[in-house]
Amino acid sequence: MSAVTQTNAAPFDRIANVYDDIFSNSRIGLVQRKAVWAELDRTFRPGESILEINCGTGVDALHLASRGVHVDACDAATEMIARAQENVETSGLSDIRLWCMPIEQIDAFRPNRPYDGVFSNFSGLNCVAELGPVARGLARLVRPRGQLIVCVFGVFCLWELVWYLRSWNLTKAFRRFSRQGIRSAIAPGAAVTVHYRSSRSLKRVFAPYFRLERLRGVGVAVPPSYAESFATRFPRLFRAACAVDPMLGRSPVLRSMADHVVLTFRRTESPL
Repeated sequence: MSAVTQTNAAPFDRIANVYDDIFSNSRIGLVQRKAVWAELDRTFRPGESILEINCGTGVDALHLASRGVHVDACDAATEMIARAQENVETSGLSDIRLWCMPIEQIDAFRPNRPYDGVFSNFSGLNCVAELGPVARGLARLVRPRGQLIVCVFGVFCLWELVWYLRSWNLTKAFRRFSRQGIRSAIAPGAAVTVHYRSSRSLKRVFAPYFRLERLRGVGVAVPPSYAESFATRFPRLFRAACAVDPMLGRSPVLRSMADHVVLTFRRTESPL
């Protein structure tokens, strides 16, 4: 394992025991995750074989498996995989295989046959410094006409801008505008380097192996996970935000203001 991989994995090991409380079971976490699931359900069919990278605690893998999708899932953090294994065993679902592997080493992975699709949720790719090798590695793993879904941080989040300007925290308010990697604390004493990339730049990185078919925003009206206090204090406003967010996320203008962006690509016939 490389030094870069160790740096990226260790912080997520430290939050494995609280990850679901923040990103899966919280009010905001549930809404944003279900929005991504809507795109998964639209794209992947029962009986298909899917690779999930940076799978975390396996919540998304369990959702796919519950719909009859076969899932191979990996993550760089050993504690995340351990928690995912517990969740899979508790669920009783058998169509999930788990192992520890960083995204940066995806090119060394040799499956028995190409996958019908690949999926990466909630900004795992934002923690990768160089996406070019990852794009080529994923292209080798996906059959022609197969699909790739990635959910990444948007480069301009209106909620984040307003949230941090309230307290005059200019560093965090404008951090997504930086084209360099930004160190971000995810737990006391644990930080990762986050790279904010535009949808246009991601489209270029994944070409010519993948063609962008759909783009939607998740979290235009619904705030980021760190604003859970808003959802708790103002439940009616939060419910209204949840109701309009899917519509806003489809708007070509407003989706660019979302916390996350979901991009759905189609594997082309281009050779590696």
